[in-house]
Amino acid sequence: MGRYFTKKNRVLIAGLLVLAVAGGMLVFRDQIITTILFNAQDVPQDVEEGVRGGEDVAVVAEGLTIPWEIAFLPNGDMLVTERPGRLVRIGQDRTVFEIDGVRHVGEGGLLGLALHPNFEQNRYLYLYMTTQESGGLTNRVERYRFENDTLADRTEIIAGIPGASFHDGGRIAFGSDGLLYITTGDAGNEQWAQEPDVLAGKILRLNDDGSIPDANPFGNEIYSWGHRNPQGLAWDDTGQLWATEHGRSGVQSGFDELNRIMDGSNYGWPEIEGDETGHAMVAPVIHSGADYTWAPGGMAYFEGSIFFAGLRGSALYEAVLDPPSSETTEGRRVAELKAHFVNEFGRLRAVTLGPDPSRASGQVLYISTSNRDGRGRVNAGDDKIIRINPRVFTE
Repeated sequence: MGRYFTKKNRVLIAGLLVLAVAGGMLVFRDQIITTILFNAQDVPQDVEEGVRGGEDVAVVAEGLTIPWEIAFLPNGDMLVTERPGRLVRIGQDRTVFEIDGVRHVGEGGLLGLALHPNFEQNRYLYLYMTTQESGGLTNRVERYRFENDTLADRTEIIAGIPGASFHDGGRIAFGSDGLLYITTGDAGNEQWAQEPDVLAGKILRLNDDGSIPDANPFGNEIYSWGHRNPQGLAWDDTGQLWATEHGRSGVQSGFDELNRIMDGSNYGWPEIEGDETGHAMVAPVIHSGADYTWAPGGMAYFEGSIFFAGLRGSALYEAVLDPPSSETTEGRRVAELKAHFVNEFGRLRAVTLGPDPSRASGQVLYISTSNRDGRGRVNAGDDKIIRINPRVFTE
């Protein structure tokens, strides 16, 4: 994999940086950044053989249908949500659970998955799903007890999140504070993102039983607002929450975002995008520019970098963070952006940390393809879960 990192791929620019990447633009705000670019012609032609035969990059599951999220059980077995409404347990064999009530329409369906921080004791598993109520689409989070390969004690955690064929958000994750964070899209109504009494276009925060934490900034479920379609959540080693977000789409697609999330903050959609500013609105730390689209999905923090998936971008992006500094008043910044595996696997959706089979302890990255979602080219074996040892990015 070291052949990807050639001197011709390295560019250093000071100040506001605008770079051409795969025919598009990539914009950073007020930083000095070293960026490694990858061109399609640099991709080795024998990648599939290398993927299947290697230890550092390997397909660990295939034949899935639009896998959306990945989580790991304490014994190392993998749980995967499939958007049509199935939860799949992958270990020595496969067990498939059909989730009642899921409505798979467009981007909606069975989406986020999270295990309770005390899963080994309480066996609680959480799912985000699109359903249909009173003739319309809506999103909800449910909790189950997952024990002895059965799902039991179905419990509603939150319902009434506006749903649509597009922009359903759907990522859920527990923070180190033990609270549940939930991303919601604007459900196609962009003004909802700016309405403080509507759950669409927000990041929500709840106690594990669905009640509202006392420390929430508005006294309701909302943690941050002004989002279009946030799709990824991850915390860095300082406890800072980050989120990926889809920018505008259609003919004028672009301005996908990586944001630092602060409680009570307004991230501006649809009033501002890119480097625009607005009263009491927060611009992204980094965005894709007006002419390039990441369509970012899931994300994970690993050893100083945020890794996030690109759907339309068909790459695994790595945002290398500046070291934490008490001198920085604006918060931690992105020092470098890298694009890995450009066009090798197609559309990528989930990114998570999981067990490293080569070591008794330690973690590696797992990503999912999303080539069977109607927007990509289906390759043999799709959709897949791929295990990646991050050391391939430094060799």
